[in-house]
Amino acid sequence: MKVTKDLVAASATPMVLGILAEGESYGYAILRRISELSGGELDWTEGLLYPLLHRLERLGHVESSWQSVKGERRRKYYRLTDSGLAELAEQRRQWATVVEALKQVWPGGGTLSAIPLEGMA
Repeated sequence: MKVTKDLVAASATPMVLGILAEGESYGYAILRRISELSGGELDWTEGLLYPLLHRLERLGHVESSWQSVKGERRRKYYRLTDSGLAELAEQRRQWATVVEALKQVWPGGGTLSAIPLEGMA
């Protein structure tokens, strides 16, 4: 299954904010976490992630700092700010509204197995 670009774009900000709510992280680790959370279905690129992180930083939702680990190269770590936590709470409220609306229009209350895939146009 391939998740559409529109759905990936719509979910990118809350996904990254949610991951950073778990603790500070760097780009490659964020990409791995997204893949892990989606069972490999979301295969983000650096070209999607880094512009998003830079935008979140400009908006004040994320802060970054360069850190060195002995024996490894320097990495830029990102962490949520208080503004980022507030934005995450707002994103969660908005997504809850979308999910509830989808549950109402999908047969079986949102259970995908209840949706007949054949004959749908």
